[in-house]
Amino acid sequence: MSQLSADQIRERAAALGDWFHNIDLGGVKTAPNHFLNDYPNVKWQTFQHVIPADLTGKTVLDIGCNGGFYSIEMKRRGADRVLGVDFDERYLNQARFAAEVKGVDIEFRQLSVYDVAELGEKFDVVLFMGVLYHLRHPLLALDLIHDNVCRDLLIFQSMQRGATGEYAVRPNYDFFEQDHFNEAAYPKMHFIEHEYANDWTNWWAPNEAGSAAMLRSAGFEILEHPESEVFVCRVTERPKPMGAVYPAKPKTNGKGNGRGHA
Repeated sequence: MSQLSADQIRERAAALGDWFHNIDLGGVKTAPNHFLNDYPNVKWQTFQHVIPADLTGKTVLDIGCNGGFYSIEMKRRGADRVLGVDFDERYLNQARFAAEVKGVDIEFRQLSVYDVAELGEKFDVVLFMGVLYHLRHPLLALDLIHDNVCRDLLIFQSMQRGATGEYAVRPNYDFFEQDHFNEAAYPKMHFIEHEYANDWTNWWAPNEAGSAAMLRSAGFEILEHPESEVFVCRVTERPKPMGAVYPAKPKTNGKGNGRGHA
């Protein structure tokens, strides 16, 4: 544990900017006035019982680690290695400070979810919490996680809006059948063109069935669904034989204008 005084912790935490993760650092709360109350601890309390209590010998990747709350919890459960990645350096600085005060050995690295293949390794547990709805290409992100970094378990959470509960989707529909698309519980992704909750990075809001369907499509078997937004999944084969799809890129071969197929 850090030897910093409460006043020193408070001063350094404030200097790191506004926190989205409310973390207790030696009695100092980093976001005491959070609009979601004691977040993400209030969310964690709803599903922590379905996460292995002993992660000894396991490796964990926390994608979109933000201020490091979940990374710290994974280390508290004995994970041998925890790597937290985020695209925002401000959050990474907060996470590094939180880990320092907590006295836990966690690596934090700036990385986009679209670049997880650069890590060159797979992890026993991957956390993908509160990220999907901030992405322009959410299904691509799930495909990349499946193909490149998830060895066993995926812990997924997304903001959701619309109908709750599953929807019994048939294996196929005739071209002229359309009524099912109008069913509230049919798997949906609501697109946010402008802003939602004063945040321009909120691009999508799936309903509950939409989150589940996307996970299955990307090759994740849902093992536990402890609350509406959280899914505990295991890597499996995709129901359709396709991997992550990338656009064709120009290929330079020393002739002409270099255009060609990737």
